[in-house]
Formats: sequence, structure tokens, C-alpha cells
Amino acid sequence: MATLLEYTQVELLTLSGPEFRRVSTAPPRPPTEDEIPIIDLASIDKDLEARKTIASKVRVAAESTGFFYIKNHGISEELIENALSQAKAFFDQPIEKKQLASSKIQNNTDGWHGLGTTQINKTETRDHKESFSLRYNPKNDPTVSDPDALSLEDAFAWDTTSHLPGFHETTIEFYQRRLMLARKIIRIFALALDMPEDYFDAVTTSPGADGLYIHYPPAPANTLEENNANVDVGIGSHTDIQCVTLLWQDMSGGLQVLSASDEWLDARPIPGTLVVNIGDFLQRLSNNRFKSTVHRVYNRQPTSRYSMPFFLGFNPDTVCKVVPSCIDETHPALYEPISCGKWHRNRIELAHGKPITA
Repeated sequence: MATLLEYTQVELLTLSGPEFRRVSTAPPRPPTEDEIPIIDLASIDKDLEARKTIASKVRVAAESTGFFYIKNHGISEELIENALSQAKAFFDQPIEKKQLASSKIQNNTDGWHGLGTTQINKTETRDHKESFSLRYNPKNDPTVSDPDALSLEDAFAWDTTSHLPGFHETTIEFYQRRLMLARKIIRIFALALDMPEDYFDAVTTSPGADGLYIHYPPAPANTLEENNANVDVGIGSHTDIQCVTLLWQDMSGGLQVLSASDEWLDARPIPGTLVVNIGDFLQRLSNNRFKSTVHRVYNRQPTSRYSMPFFLGFNPDTVCKVVPSCIDETHPALYEPISCGKWHRNRIELAHGKPITA
């Protein structure tokens, strides 16, 4: 006899008011190969037809769950391990050392955000994580021909981490490699939307792009049993704000993705892969053709969990409209043109309970 599923709902804040999604109360289940597929990028630097083949697989994933894994992505395991070592070294410091690199002291989004300082979903617990973030700076962009000629200074004061050997250099290199990969992937998304592969090139020259290290502390010993309701959520139920997210996650597990059938999927770690998912701005530009899917993280392990996400948005001041291939007589544009920067600012203000500016 089939088990009857029970459902609850998750509340999400949107610019048009609260939005509710139906969610099964059943434990997370493994995804099928169709729900979160593994896509091989080994041929991404070959000819256009090879990229179109990749794009056809990405299109299917984007129109389904909006999540997929990528392998042969071109970022070396050595660099990933070096970045992970630097993340661990940073988070293992005494709090007084981490506070020197605090985003509050830096007076911008770069730097350390302490444990419990965010609550991405107001109906759930505060996020049980700490992070180090680095935003886009042209001086760190490999496509800028003469970065030394720029008058800009690094937004982050790297002297606050000078006691950590290699932290600055490794963090910048890892950021650069992910930025380059993200630009390649957004070209694949252009093909997946039946547009020329360079369609988004002009809006990724100085993008809103953030690279993070995240540490989720161990779960308390008395809450380690599976699906214990007393465990604080690592990061609450949400959708990503910008266009595309690239995520490296360690082998702890804990990433859960809401399926099209309203069940939580266990997006298990797969060695040698990154997780890719679509953000709200790309869903908007695709006229809801591509899916920005609700997800969350729980660390129910007796050890720390580490992840390293990279969020790609478009040039902040460029006004973007729904992609022409996503509009026809029966599918009019659902959204007005807006800049990615304004979209991002409005969403951040909403999350922090501030008034939305025009």
C-alpha cells in the first residue's frame, strides 16, 4: 500500500509580497538522473556544435529542476584543495582575528560574516554558518588587459589576513578561475535559450560576481539523529538572487533541493563535480522558462561542513529585458526591463527588512 505524503509550506519573500510553496514533510530522497543530471563539460572549448550539444542537456535541466552537476569543468583539484585549506585556516582562527576581516569593519560586503548574522528565511531559524565573501573587482579580472593601470584599490583590506600564508593569492586565483568558468557557462545558457552564444557577453564584462567560503559548524551531539527538528538550519529555504551559481561542496552532504513534485531532494556530493543552479534573475530573463529552485542546507554531521559558492550576476548598471526567444504571441513578456544591480539591491533590502528604493 502506497504511503500518503503529507505536506506543509515554505514562505519566501518576494518583491511582490510573500510567496508560498508546497513542501512534502517526507525525508529528503536521492534525485533521479533526470532531476539533477551530471553534465560533462570536457568539450566546452571545442567547436560550436560541441557547445550546442552541452547546451541541449543544460536546457533540459534548466527547464526541470534548475540544478545540475558539472564534471571536467577545468578547475584543478589542486586549486580547489588549496582554497579549501585556506578557508579552513581562516575559520579556525580565534574570533578576534576573524573580526579584523569583518564586513562591518570593511564597511562593504567583502570579508567575514559571523555565525548567525544572517537569516535568509524569516520563518526558519537564523542561518547556522559563517562566511568570507569577495565581490568583483576589475583588478582581479583576468580579461582586464592592464589591471595595474587601474586606479581602483582592492575593496578588501588584505593586510587583515596577511598572517595566513597564501590566503590572498589562493583566494584571488580561485575567484578568477570560477569567474572564467561562469562566463563560459553563461554562454552555454545563451545557446540553451536559442540565442547566439555571445548574447550575454556585453553584460558580463564587469559583473556582480561574489565568491564565498562558508563554514557550517558541527551539529550538537544531542541533535545528530536524522531529520531532528531541533537542528538549526545551516542556510534557510531560499532561491538565489542573481543569474547562475557554481557550488563546490565537501563530502558532508546537507544540500537539499525542492523537486518539481514538491519533495526535498538530497543533492549529494559527487567527487570531481560542481553543482550549478539558476538564480531568479535568469529565470526572469527566460520568462520563467528556466527554473530558480528553492533549496536549503542542514549540517547534521558531528564535523564541520565547508562549501565554496560563486554567484554570477550581470553588469550592475545594464538594463536587461526578457530574452527575445522566450517571447511569442502566446507567451508575452512577464517582466519589465530592470538592471541586475537594481534587482539585487531590492532583493537584499527586502531580506534585511529595509524599504525598497526606486
